[in-house]
Amino acid sequence: MDGDGRSEPGGQEEAPLLPLPPGEGGEAGARVMTTLAVENVDLHYGAAIALRKVSVTAETGQVTCIMGRNGVGKTSLLRAITGAHPVSAGRITWDGTDITRLPTYARANRGIAWVPQGRDIFPLLTVRENLETGFAVLPRGKRRVDDEILELFPILKTMLRRRGGDLSGGQQQQLAIARALVMHPRLLVLDEPTEGIQPSIIKDIGRVISLLRARGGMAILLVEQYYDFARELADSIVVMDRGDVVLSGPAGTLDEAEVRRWLSV
Repeated sequence: MDGDGRSEPGGQEEAPLLPLPPGEGGEAGARVMTTLAVENVDLHYGAAIALRKVSVTAETGQVTCIMGRNGVGKTSLLRAITGAHPVSAGRITWDGTDITRLPTYARANRGIAWVPQGRDIFPLLTVRENLETGFAVLPRGKRRVDDEILELFPILKTMLRRRGGDLSGGQQQQLAIARALVMHPRLLVLDEPTEGIQPSIIKDIGRVISLLRARGGMAILLVEQYYDFARELADSIVVMDRGDVVLSGPAGTLDEAEVRRWLSV
């Protein structure tokens, strides 16, 4: 705690980026499963309601995919979860703690990392400097870019001195995900990571998400419009329409035609 009574950033439990699966790593392997629970959440923008009684869960070691057409409330749900916009009603808990009224930085300190739609990298900073912006939630002694992150996105390793704005859209998306991973998150929130990205990089991003899920160290909440991409990754799917959840369940149990119907324009 510093002189003005504030705690130093980085209060979250330290965890390796890719923890061992349960049963393979002593204490890390035995970590209790954590859960995000969104319960009956309403969200308004002025008089307009964006979410109505929305309930969603996400579990460690699983990918939960939020799907739906444009403008149905998917990003509003992520804004509620990350604290970017206050909810009007309902409750959000993470790892057994009520975080409904916590500000964004406090949720980040608890291991929640958000990769927003549009990437939001800093175009005038170098790739390395962009990655280092993820240090804010880490204790000073842990502020480093792990080699493991650069192994996930090898193209970034060759571009560390280039400005973020000089990267292609797909490379910027990889940078945004890598920056989130620098925070050592336990909940990774991805808002349409395939939007406007070339197919080869979409495959690379899918590979990384699959690897992170397989290692079991984090919950992954993925907003996606493309069913084929989501089907390859999702353990469970939640479909939204006009601010409501209209369909949800384990990915393997949902009728593909019904899901696609809610996604068609």
